[in-house]
Amino acid sequence: MRISTAVRLSTAILALAAAAPVLSQDKAGPAYGTFGIDLTAQKADVKPGDDFWTFANGGWDARTQIAADRTSAGNSVLLVDQAELQVKQILADAAANPAATGAGSKQLGDLYAGFLDEQGIEQRGAAPLKPYFATIDAANDKGKLQKLFATVGYASPVEVGQLPDPSDPAKYTVAVSQGSLGMGGRDYYLLPGAKYDAYRTAYRAYVTQVLTLAGMADAAAKADRIIALETAMAKVQWSPEQQRNLMAMLVPMDAAKRQALAPQFDWPLLLQTAGYGDYPIVIMTTSTALTELGKIYATTPVSTWQDWMKFRFAVAAAPVLPKAFDDATFAFYGKTLNDQPAQRARWKRGIALVNGTMGEAVGEIYVKRHYPPESDAKMAELIANLRAAYKQRIEANSWMDDKTKAQALAKLAAFDPRIGHPVKYIDYSSLKIVRDDPVGNAMRAGEFQHQLDLSRLKKPVDRTLWDMTPQTVNAYYNPLANQITFPAAILQPPYFDPKADAAVNYGAIGAIIGHEMGHGFDDQGSQFGATGKFENWWTPEARKTFSERTAALAKQYDAYEPIPGTKINGKLTLGENIGDLGGVETAYAAYQQYQAVHGKAPVIGGLTGDQRFFLAYAQAWQAKLREGAARARLLTDPHSPPFFRVNGIVRNVDAWYTAFNVKPGDKLYLAPSERVHIW
Repeated sequence: MRISTAVRLSTAILALAAAAPVLSQDKAGPAYGTFGIDLTAQKADVKPGDDFWTFANGGWDARTQIAADRTSAGNSVLLVDQAELQVKQILADAAANPAATGAGSKQLGDLYAGFLDEQGIEQRGAAPLKPYFATIDAANDKGKLQKLFATVGYASPVEVGQLPDPSDPAKYTVAVSQGSLGMGGRDYYLLPGAKYDAYRTAYRAYVTQVLTLAGMADAAAKADRIIALETAMAKVQWSPEQQRNLMAMLVPMDAAKRQALAPQFDWPLLLQTAGYGDYPIVIMTTSTALTELGKIYATTPVSTWQDWMKFRFAVAAAPVLPKAFDDATFAFYGKTLNDQPAQRARWKRGIALVNGTMGEAVGEIYVKRHYPPESDAKMAELIANLRAAYKQRIEANSWMDDKTKAQALAKLAAFDPRIGHPVKYIDYSSLKIVRDDPVGNAMRAGEFQHQLDLSRLKKPVDRTLWDMTPQTVNAYYNPLANQITFPAAILQPPYFDPKADAAVNYGAIGAIIGHEMGHGFDDQGSQFGATGKFENWWTPEARKTFSERTAALAKQYDAYEPIPGTKINGKLTLGENIGDLGGVETAYAAYQQYQAVHGKAPVIGGLTGDQRFFLAYAQAWQAKLREGAARARLLTDPHSPPFFRVNGIVRNVDAWYTAFNVKPGDKLYLAPSERVHIW
């Protein structure tokens, strides 16, 4: 059982993968245009002050269609597509010549080939489910059921896992949180209206279909009981924005307190089964939900829990079960919830499976083939300038007192950037991969990772571990370690291009790095000190002013309505919006530092350096989404939609007004007193 991302606390920057053709990078100059920006993407007849995202991306938006197998389109997927092709070649080489490719190559080849073997999957039918369903059937009383809740690979109303101890992040601790729901976010079960009624009707049909395919009798009646159970759980679970309240989330409890919190659960049995039995203090997150989930657990028949676990198991296994399972699962989660017309090609989904199962084995080969060491030097200069810019901005901060400034500067000095790839990779040699047993491979992979985590539990936290693979197009900040991590795959055009104009790199990757650094000082990250310890390093006066400023930013975003009737949740997205605002302002300041050393930027293509900086930022968020996918993200995702990550941010940045001569009367114009400045 793995701890939920709400408890893990790592904060990633990207929230979408979008469709676009792979760009050739063989040209002598920058990958885009003559200096790193695609000017054909613009819609020049739009005033920058009215709609900056469309000014930068409107031409691209008009000519771009979302691919049938995607829920979005935009620049970010260019690198995703490229990485998929590169990994596909790695796996082909591993299958053809394991000895020459490297450690783990036979496992990689068998894992990938097993997923692609559709004929073998069809021939085996639903039989791979039988041993796991038998295990669920054997859990025929409350004690046995709780042991299965704590076993890797089986759904549970509560999740148990480990993370660095917020009170002492040099060591690990154990944490418990509310479990996941079959339909995803709790709002799908609870929100009123025809749209959500239709989702719930479709979900009932899907649950019934999966149970029928799995050979279960009385599927419709069981589906009703499963949905009633999940609806009851949804009603008591914490919302995504509630889970951002770290003071309420990170609550350590001894055995007596956790038993009093939810006495219906046998916590010693659950923790012992999961491998954590001797931990005297456990962090009990989503506390009121755990209390209510205990009551639901106690009053729900064992047979209903068994049916629910079988359904959830079949859904998780659907990609490696016969086509009927896979098609039904895509029809609901892909088409119905996300408006995705077509399933992704089998080989692409196989790449995702391999990356999720043995990602670092792939990553080690990927880095050798596709990550140029010279990128490290360019990134080092960018990060040094960003660190210096943050230092200047903190020192010049008008609302923070000297005592709090000293602590903020200490945290900045301790900040740990990690670029490209880990210094060591996971050894998967003990993971058993069987080509004709893809369901078993998934279960064994889950158990492998769980045992790997347990092997680290009593040791000091290893700060060299990564939560993303090098071939991942993303980045993240970990407040418990005060680290940012930028995998190799994101350090490429359009985000980073060593051949591009400096303004472009500072506006794109510079703002992204600044965003991740800014998470150390957002509404959540600001509650962790220089070492990653969960502690208050603020004076009451400074925290009050900070909260007022962040509340003003949340209020701005609360007013944005990407889909009629569905607005952005300013509290849920606050941390990411703070990261975006701080990232742009700090990257701009870092760009000024760059010019102080390298000389003032010339006008290129009729654009000043400042204009190129902001255009690069806007084009980094070049994206469009299907309505279903956009709705799903608005309900659960802490990131604002890309359009508002541009327009909602630049209108608070003074330098943008100067760069594009934005005046009162322009639609994005905010009076100086209304602009939010935090860092």
